[in-house]
Amino acid sequence: MNAAKALRALLAVMAFAPGVALAGPRVMSLDSCADQYVLALAPRDSIVGLSHRAISRDSYLRRDAAGLPLRRATFESLVAARPEVVVRLWGGDARLSKALEKKGVTTVALDDAADFDGVRANVRKVAAALDRRPQGEAIITRMDAQLARAAGAGKGRPVLYLTPGGYTAGPSTLIDALLKAAGYSNASTAPYFAPVSLESLVMKPPAAVVLGFFDGTRAGADRWGPGRHAALQKAVKTRTVASLPGTMIGCPGWFAAEASAILAEAAR
Repeated sequence: MNAAKALRALLAVMAFAPGVALAGPRVMSLDSCADQYVLALAPRDSIVGLSHRAISRDSYLRRDAAGLPLRRATFESLVAARPEVVVRLWGGDARLSKALEKKGVTTVALDDAADFDGVRANVRKVAAALDRRPQGEAIITRMDAQLARAAGAGKGRPVLYLTPGGYTAGPSTLIDALLKAAGYSNASTAPYFAPVSLESLVMKPPAAVVLGFFDGTRAGADRWGPGRHAALQKAVKTRTVASLPGTMIGCPGWFAAEASAILAEAAR
């Protein structure tokens, strides 16, 4: 089925489908980060599709995804699901989202938030599309309470963030924002994500390290990445402030505040 035929079929099904009383608009998410927002904000009986990664180990709300339909980000899946709202960060073809929006299917494009203001904006954007504004504000209130409790705990202590793949995060990343929210300063001053020198870290270990994704939620090359090198692990063993789980830092979501809370508790 080509794209034009699929779109026509989608619109026809939506126009003539028998009415079903739902607590909200029929909603589908196209990737694992969008899944978290849909699971947190949409009534369960209105969720007509999640990505296949919604039940993966690195999905923050994977338990809530159990039993819900998992679909691929294709025209055929959208025709079958008949969504009224589609939520995406990176999943699916951008042209697909634009075409559906043009034909009346609301597309909510999440931003790759680099700070907690961006997270707040994402929550409010999805909440508004699903007519769940009070639920969105409740999520933001809980997040802000966690951030308030974490504030200042690190007392300006510099820390270096490190992943199994040997990368760190600097300014203009949510990792930087969550480190600072817990009162730490970021030892990495270069913006965005960048590889770190294994040799320099072994020869001159940072005063403090925050690990990310070392819980094994991401498979593949990271399993054997430079961040897991025995010499480096030995060098940072007594300098590790905390190891943050992938479920909290893999997406630009409100749950990053939980990572700040972990760091604050470690500081105390």
